[in-house]
Amino acid sequence: MSQNQLEFDDFDQVFASGQLQEITRYRDLEGKRVFITGGGSGIGAYLTAAFALQGARVGFVSLREAPAQLLCDQIEEHTGHRPHFRACDIRDLGALEAAVNEVAQELGGLDVLVNNAARDTRHTLDSLSPEQWDDSLNTNLRPQFFAMQWAAREMEKAGAGSIINVGSNSANLALTGYPAYVTAKTAIVGLTRAAARELGEKNIRVNALVPGWIMTERQKRLWVTDEALEGCLAEQSLKFAIQGEDLVESALFLASRASRAITGQQLIVDGGRV
Repeated sequence: MSQNQLEFDDFDQVFASGQLQEITRYRDLEGKRVFITGGGSGIGAYLTAAFALQGARVGFVSLREAPAQLLCDQIEEHTGHRPHFRACDIRDLGALEAAVNEVAQELGGLDVLVNNAARDTRHTLDSLSPEQWDDSLNTNLRPQFFAMQWAAREMEKAGAGSIINVGSNSANLALTGYPAYVTAKTAIVGLTRAAARELGEKNIRVNALVPGWIMTERQKRLWVTDEALEGCLAEQSLKFAIQGEDLVESALFLASRASRAITGQQLIVDGGRV
């Protein structure tokens, strides 16, 4: 398999079902300046497209350039506007800070931050090395903190803002198979609550969006089997597999003034599995 093919293995055709175009419209999001980490693939691709469909001005970072540019092409085709993309490894804080500053300058400020980027690499408690532990937290927790720090400064200038930190119901369910990831996602909720207290007086809201098992291309390629999906649905109250379109509805709600009195909370979107 070629390297080029590998790059597109997990590419999500977010417009293919037609469901994304039918999502709820929040008119106050039109023109809002949005920055999304990991916005080129998986859940992030749905988020980038959903905000663009609202008429928001979107900037995002993603690790792989070619799929992200293809996503930008598709969004431009559907909306007439092209997101601002910068390739970035979020473990490199200097590169991430430069990206936040670049997008803020390009868009004229920031109103919404979605801390979405993460990596749920499987591992066990007894196999993880100190270097792998650091790498997991440097991917799944550290960048989220500093992205909030930098974005909040821009939001303070604007007089308001909404920060959405994407967690995982793996923390609520105490799932096995990736303890460092679960640690980071548990910490996301605590970080969200602490930041909400600190930033509330600046009219900046901070909430955690906690998805269940979302059927992205990466999940389907690596882990979704008939048996695994059947087990998940048996635990969910709602008996359908959750799609990317289902999750973005809640993200848009948390970004809009419809949730203006909500901060420091976690909104769980897992079909009632927890």
